[in-house]
Amino acid sequence: MSSSISRRRFLQATGVAASVGVAANADTGAAAPFKILGIACSPRKGKTTSAAMTIALEAARAVDPKRLEVELLELADLDIPAYVAAAVPLKPGHKDDFPTVAAKLTDPRVAGFIIGTPVHCGSLSSLCKAFLDRCLALKKPNSVLANRVGGALAVGGARSGGQELAIQCIHAALFRHEVLIVGDGRPTCHTGASLWNTKDDISHDEIGKGTAVNLGRRVAEVVLARTPSK
Repeated sequence: MSSSISRRRFLQATGVAASVGVAANADTGAAAPFKILGIACSPRKGKTTSAAMTIALEAARAVDPKRLEVELLELADLDIPAYVAAAVPLKPGHKDDFPTVAAKLTDPRVAGFIIGTPVHCGSLSSLCKAFLDRCLALKKPNSVLANRVGGALAVGGARSGGQELAIQCIHAALFRHEVLIVGDGRPTCHTGASLWNTKDDISHDEIGKGTAVNLGRRVAEVVLARTPSK
């Protein structure tokens, strides 16, 4: 459609490779570390979703610091208009930061990622939904994200404040991309990381922080299991 960027043109424009590979160091020829990307979809930068994601990413990196790098990407200050996903042309004067986000997500070194959202009205934040809708541009005819490892994290204002539904919504979107979805692994084997925010603070939630640690570790373990060291 003339009103939207085709997948092929989008990938060409952003320089994105369509398959996951091990990036080589130009100077030494050695394999560069894999990257695990954490995408925090809260409209409030540096708050509890970011804090929870940081816990998960630190746990992921700790699995093998030599082979893994992590990066936190916060969407709070970015403009990601959801209507573009419906082939509606970008409105005059509107900014669209999604191509920048997509280039990071589809970097060949990104072998795993975690998407995190605060719970709004029992489900995803509008920013998370907009991001997931825009990721449809990466799906046709074959998803660029296929066979990468993905996990989900949610932070709610109560212990049972909608976190599981938010996680399931993220999973539903990722299934369409053939992402290899993992939960927080043993011993609990939850669907993802679920944290409780009280007065902009998750530090008291030992159970929730444990799920974030377990999720980050599990994503890292599966990434490395799929690409064993020589």
